[in-house]
Amino acid sequence: MELGKTVPQFKGKNQNGEPISLNDYKGKKLALYFYPKNNTPACNVQACNLRDHISELKTAGIEVVGVSMDSEKKHQNFIEKFNLPFSLIADENKEIIEQFEVWGEKKFMGKTYDGILRTTFLIDENGNLKHVIKKPKTKVHAEEILNFDWK
Repeated sequence: MELGKTVPQFKGKNQNGEPISLNDYKGKKLALYFYPKNNTPACNVQACNLRDHISELKTAGIEVVGVSMDSEKKHQNFIEKFNLPFSLIADENKEIIEQFEVWGEKKFMGKTYDGILRTTFLIDENGNLKHVIKKPKTKVHAEEILNFDWK
């Protein structure tokens, strides 16, 4: 994916089984964030940071959507547990994850394995890729999004 180019059309289902796609965000800025797994320490911190700054994000015209391989039911529980005010896409078959090329080799505690690479794509109102935040800082992720110059 190239900066300034249109991101690939994606389609998935959110926590309620409702279809969700890039077209749903035409005319809006979108922070599409990929994260490894619900109810894990870093993912909890990241989701709560976005939740805590959602009014600032919305004031800036930015919508937030998360993507992981968790099921719709697991997303429902995660949203309820942390009172998250944004949709989460259940990408159990890794279609969107592979489309955005965020599946790859990771290392943790001396072990190497494949998994979702924590990444956020900032997409403008026309569906063009403006910026990619690789390895976002979970404790200040909303600020990373808000501090980006969308112009």
